[in-house]
Amino acid sequence: MIQRIAKDALLRLASQFPVVGVTGPRQSGKSTLVQEVFPEKRYVTLDDDSIRTIAASNPKDFIDAFPDGVIVDEAQKVPELFNALKLKVDSEKSEAGKFILTGSSQFKLKKNMTDSLAGRAFFLELLPFSIQELKAEGVLPDSPYDLIFRGTYPPLHDSEKNFISEDWFEGYIDTYISRDVEDLINASNAQTFKKFIQICALHSGQMLSMDNIARNVGVTAPTIKSWLSILARSYVIHFLEPDSNNLGRSLVKSPKLYFIDTGLLCHLLRIESKEELLLSEKKGAIVETFAVSELLKHRTNAGRKGNLTYFRDRTGFEVDTIADWKHSFAIEIKSTSESEAKAAKNLRRYLELKKHNDSKGAVFYLGDLTLKMNGVDYVGWRDWGNYQD
Repeated sequence: MIQRIAKDALLRLASQFPVVGVTGPRQSGKSTLVQEVFPEKRYVTLDDDSIRTIAASNPKDFIDAFPDGVIVDEAQKVPELFNALKLKVDSEKSEAGKFILTGSSQFKLKKNMTDSLAGRAFFLELLPFSIQELKAEGVLPDSPYDLIFRGTYPPLHDSEKNFISEDWFEGYIDTYISRDVEDLINASNAQTFKKFIQICALHSGQMLSMDNIARNVGVTAPTIKSWLSILARSYVIHFLEPDSNNLGRSLVKSPKLYFIDTGLLCHLLRIESKEELLLSEKKGAIVETFAVSELLKHRTNAGRKGNLTYFRDRTGFEVDTIADWKHSFAIEIKSTSESEAKAAKNLRRYLELKKHNDSKGAVFYLGDLTLKMNGVDYVGWRDWGNYQD
C-alpha cells in the first residue's frame, strides 16, 4: 500500500477537533486513509441500505451506539446525522478525533458539516497521489511523461488491478456526473455538462474566459460560472487567482484554470499515449498543470491552504506561479530545454521588482538534477513534490 503523506496532518487535526471530515475528489483514497490511520475505530458506510435506514430513523441512537467514536463513510447520505453529532459533541464535550467523516459527494458533506458543526470540525483535503508519495514507495516512473499521461488517481497505481487509463477515466466521468453532479445541474443537462468538462480541458493552464467557454458549450455565462464552481468544489479543477501585489503595475483580474489530475486532462483532450503527449501542442499547458497540481498537493497533504497565485500585468509580463508560504516563491515552469538565462528571465525581472522583499525564485523543469545557479533554484521534476517552504 502506498503511504499517504496526509496521514500526519490527519492525526494532527484529530488531536484537536472532535469531528474531522476528509474531502477530496472521488477515488482519491479517502476511505482507505481513515481506516489505516484509525484502525481501532468502527467503520460504517451509509452506502449500505440497511445501515442508512437505521441511521436516518434514529440518528441520536445511531451515534450513541459508538461510544468510542466511529468512521462514517458517505456521511452526507443521512443529513439528520449532523445535528445529532452536534448535540453529542456539545453535551458530552467529546474528545478530539472521536468522529471521522468521509464522503464522495463533497458538496453535501461540506454543507452539512459547515451548517451543523461550525467550530467543532475541520476538513482535510486529500488529493490523488503526489510525486513524493510515489517516489517514497519506489514506484515513480523513469519518465515524467509516463506519470503525466497516466495521472495519479490511486486505482491506476494499484498493482493488483490492471486498469486501462482510457476505460477507467471514461467510467470515472460517467460516475462523477451521475452520482455527484446530476442533481445540481438538472439530469437533462448531463450530456451538455460532459461537453463542458471537455471544453474546460482545452483551457487548463490558461486565463479563464467564461464567455469563450459559454460560446463553445452553448449555454449562458452565468451557467458556466455555476458549473465551474461545481468542478472546483468537487476537486476536478483548481483556480489560481492573480497576485494582488501589483508592484505599481496594472494587473489582469481573471484567474487561471488548472485541472487537478493530468491523466484525466489528457483523456479529455483525447491524447491516447505518452508519444502523443510529447507531440501535442498542449504539452506546455499540461506540464504546467502537472506542476501546479504538485504544489497544491504539497500544501493539502500538510493540511494547509494552497496559497498559490500567478503574476501577470497588462503588458503580458507573467510569472507562472507565486507560492505565498513561509517565504514567497516565484516559480516558472518549463516543458522545453532552454538556456539558463532564458529560463529564468521573467523570474529575475520579477525578483528585481520585489528587491526589498524576501521572495525567492525557482524554475521547475523536466530534468533530473536539482541545483542552485545564480540565486535561482532549478528543480528537477522528481523534487517538485517536496519543494520546501
